[in-house]
Amino acid sequence: MTETIEATLTETRLTKVSAATRGDLELFLYEEAELLDQWRLHEWLELFTPEAHYLVPATDKPDGDPSRHLFLVQDDRFLLEQRVNSLLTRSAHAEYPHSRTRRLIGNVRASYDAEGLVRVWANFSVVRMRNGSVDTYVGSYRHVLQEAADTELGFRFVERRAVLDLETLRPHGKVSIIL
Repeated sequence: MTETIEATLTETRLTKVSAATRGDLELFLYEEAELLDQWRLHEWLELFTPEAHYLVPATDKPDGDPSRHLFLVQDDRFLLEQRVNSLLTRSAHAEYPHSRTRRLIGNVRASYDAEGLVRVWANFSVVRMRNGSVDTYVGSYRHVLQEAADTELGFRFVERRAVLDLETLRPHGKVSIIL
């Protein structure tokens, strides 16, 4: 993983963010995690630009290209809104009643790319408790953010990518929560 990030930093000529900006980015990720854990999904949706994408690559193609490869989740903003609305209704049987989740985020790294967007890498663990079972999803985030002065948290997602380290989705079998 480190080699991939270092290669990305070198190949695309990224500029590391300041320690203060990295702190702001960490706070952004922690606040986002809290919104998801509390099922405040409409507030969470406001963290996305109108052109944003939410992506979860297949476990066998973590570096997949959404235009060429199968993804577990490949939502543009419209589909993401539909997903949020569905998850908040009783008709989403896989998540009604809602799972309890707890997210842990660490090892946050970030750089500016040539267009001035912020590329953020972080590790995550999402623990999901539902119907007496506990499932753990482990992986890395590879986000693209834009700075946004009009939001309290200072950033918005252009792309939110959750890459699972799991070889298969067993015993989970599916991803019914937002990672």
